[in-house]
Amino acid sequence: MNITQYLTEEHRKCDSVYAEVEKAVSEENWEKAEELFKEFKEKTLLHFKKEEDVLFPEFEEKTGIVMGPTQVMRMEHNQARELLERMEEALKNKNKDEFLSLGESLMILIQQHNMKEEQILYPMSDQNLNPEEMVEKMSELGEV
Repeated sequence: MNITQYLTEEHRKCDSVYAEVEKAVSEENWEKAEELFKEFKEKTLLHFKKEEDVLFPEFEEKTGIVMGPTQVMRMEHNQARELLERMEEALKNKNKDEFLSLGESLMILIQQHNMKEEQILYPMSDQNLNPEEMVEKMSELGEV
């Protein structure tokens, strides 16, 4: 499995869990929504950690590109983290409209972000790094 396949699969897993969260919130099943949101947040943050701690530094070292796509991805990860915190607060307050509004903002950010990674950064990583070695290193951090 290469980097593109591995990390794209993680994107799909996170998207799938978020769809369940959104459904639970829409139905005002708060207990289920909180449980699923916790899972979604953990998976998303683990995915970010794999990229920030393993993939990005290796990519930057190997290519010498440090002010390019990885910098943009880190910035977008930080925006996503901020939205996740705000969504968690809205969930605690059982504020359905606020949660869904923030969720829509997060999904727009994540979809655009994932597209850039899947079409640009991951293929560049597969070309410049050892895909099997990178997937093994990222897997050691846990499974999304």
